[in-house]
Amino acid sequence: MDMKQNYIYLFLVSVILLLQDIKVEAASMEDKTHNRLLEIVKAQQVALSDDALVIWELAELGFMENKSSLILQRRLKNAGFTVTPGVAGMPTAFVASFKIGLGSVIGLLAEFDALPGLSQDATKERKEIPGKQTAHGCGHNLIGAATTASAIALKQWLAESGTQGEIRLYGCPAEEGGSGKIYLVREGFFKDVDAVIHWHPSDYNGYYTSTHMANISGKFRFHGISAHAAAAPERGRSALDGVQVMNLVVEFLREHIPDKTRIHYVITNGGKAPNVVPDFAEVFLTVRHSNPQVVKDVWDRIVDTSRGAAIATETTSDYEIISGMYPLLINRTLVDIAARNFKSLSIPAWNNEQMDFANGIAKSLEKPGEFNPAVILPPYPAKEVNASTDVGDISWVVPTVGIFSMSWIPGTAAHTWQAVAASDSSLGVQGAFVAAEVIVTTAAELFLNPEIVQASKKEMFDARGKDYIYEPMLGNRKPALNYREE
Repeated sequence: MDMKQNYIYLFLVSVILLLQDIKVEAASMEDKTHNRLLEIVKAQQVALSDDALVIWELAELGFMENKSSLILQRRLKNAGFTVTPGVAGMPTAFVASFKIGLGSVIGLLAEFDALPGLSQDATKERKEIPGKQTAHGCGHNLIGAATTASAIALKQWLAESGTQGEIRLYGCPAEEGGSGKIYLVREGFFKDVDAVIHWHPSDYNGYYTSTHMANISGKFRFHGISAHAAAAPERGRSALDGVQVMNLVVEFLREHIPDKTRIHYVITNGGKAPNVVPDFAEVFLTVRHSNPQVVKDVWDRIVDTSRGAAIATETTSDYEIISGMYPLLINRTLVDIAARNFKSLSIPAWNNEQMDFANGIAKSLEKPGEFNPAVILPPYPAKEVNASTDVGDISWVVPTVGIFSMSWIPGTAAHTWQAVAASDSSLGVQGAFVAAEVIVTTAAELFLNPEIVQASKKEMFDARGKDYIYEPMLGNRKPALNYREE
């Protein structure tokens, strides 16, 4: 090798080593950012717990979550967010925003409504709370608190790192049957959002990769003529008869509808006394299927049964659509990012107190699972979920990703007393904190990599089709603010 070749060789070696140093430095910077994000969100852990437990105690129903909503609004406002309350015609809905310069707009979804008829104390045995008839059987107290903590952590990181972008938290009321998010979509509150991240408590760690189910829910009301049920029954026309005939026809209808269609209902008003022919009765009914068109078709047939029942019982009937939602449009680009960040976490095992609570709950479960909160199910194949969420409508207008975090004892179903109890436990709060860690790290990665956001948008546009126009399944009705009133 001559002198010139030797110089060239040494120069190339120096360049390679320099590039390796740069690569190592970049990797260490990524680790440093990731670790800093986890430090920042950890500082929100106490506030997360406090908010979750207070909202659990309040257990306010859909569109009635006045105190719960205000707790989160105050927390965000005190942290430096601009908070706009009462949006889209919903008094308990709000939008909280923090922005630095240009950059991506990342949306987070906070829920906080409870369910009726699930009274339960925070114990490992079945124990109702006297006088209390509402409860967080779906863990929305954890969702609201953890999402708020995530937003505040991201705000701090944006400010200290100088990263440009906007973190926007949506206070979403009435997920349980009120379709709060759909009114936000319909009124254009997501039109400038680049990506949305959400989460839900569960009995396992995983991802929203099942499409879930579209649904339409509504109240059918029958009107008759009251009379003395014994002295003059011939003068009466029973509205309850109309409801019962309709329900009977719906039962026969089940045989002749597409497979995996779900129809369920509850009589919300059947009269007041057995010796009075009821002049008013009401049934609250839901239709679900993964295909929105199937839902619409079955709903139309059920409307026909109500009309036929009214004719048969010489009553009159009308109906009101309360909610309607689309299935989820899964975005694999965003799922991959969330999965990478979820798997990067060191999730602690439950402590002795939490294990004792879990063992107690497990005694009441039909098939309890493995008590290991560090296990994360892979995104695919998708775990089938026969439920609905108003996040579905958002996913058709903004690339959306969601995770499940183990906040309940494995084997626990949603809308049960076991879910209520766990949602007020340290075990539940730990699951919510893990969700916050995933949300924060995933959102930060999207802020730092706008090309990922663009790829997720392309995936959504391709999946929807070029001629797609969003039309809400609940139509142009105003929010059903009194849907939980009897």
